[in-house]
Amino acid sequence: MGKKKASETDQLPLGASSAWDEPSGRAKLRRKTYEAELEPLQAELVAMQEWVRSSGAKVCVVFEGRDTAGKGGTIKRIVERVSPRVFRVVALPAPTDRERSQMYIQRYIKHFPAAGEVVIFDRSWYNRAGVERVMGFCTPAETERFLAQVASVEKAMVDSGIILIKYWLEVGPDEQTRRIENRIHDPRKVWKLSDMDLESYSRWYDYSRARDAMFAASDTPWAPWHVAHTNCKRRGRLNVISHLLTQVPYEPLTVRDVQLPERQAAGDYEAPALPPRLIPTPF
Repeated sequence: MGKKKASETDQLPLGASSAWDEPSGRAKLRRKTYEAELEPLQAELVAMQEWVRSSGAKVCVVFEGRDTAGKGGTIKRIVERVSPRVFRVVALPAPTDRERSQMYIQRYIKHFPAAGEVVIFDRSWYNRAGVERVMGFCTPAETERFLAQVASVEKAMVDSGIILIKYWLEVGPDEQTRRIENRIHDPRKVWKLSDMDLESYSRWYDYSRARDAMFAASDTPWAPWHVAHTNCKRRGRLNVISHLLTQVPYEPLTVRDVQLPERQAAGDYEAPALPPRLIPTPF
């Protein structure tokens, strides 16, 4: 239905797999090649947007994964050419005291998509199975209760008509180290690095165990996990977007035959002088 398929040589595995290491021998994707592949995929996202808007579909996309795996960058490429009135990104801060007293999933439910919306969660209710579990922000009993309930909650979402798509982005330990060191030394990226990120970095295998338990409890026929290797961020972004387009049954975009009308005559309008506080133009 108008969906662009990645070539077999560029497509990395997506779907639950026991092979967590990215296949070796994969060269970095050149920027020129990346941009040439990204442009038609973003055009297809626009087609998907128009179908979602006209059909009243409800799409919910969850992004989880290792720290520095590229969730934010992938989401940015998904939404940069579409309408924020249709595509909405949800990245919730730490819960308030009131929210801590609620049923755990409650603060996420109000962000679920209505008809004609695509909601993308930059981390989600799976915080309870990941960072909260590893960092001790919840009790083991709370984690076990979440894992016992989450499949049923997602079944209710899907039964209500939501198209639920879940991605886990996996990055290797050496590449994660390189990216964190880059954040330390690049003044443009220091905001991405917190004390908790540094603490999390030391707990690679605790996160691996948490991920494995999460998959065992929530990789279901109605809401399966899709795994993308992102040691090469550009390749990972293309693979995720290409896969996302296969998960939504959108129709090809109908190109309208648009004719520009004639612009009105100036008449008696005269442009005033430029405002006094015109910004400098050093470039």
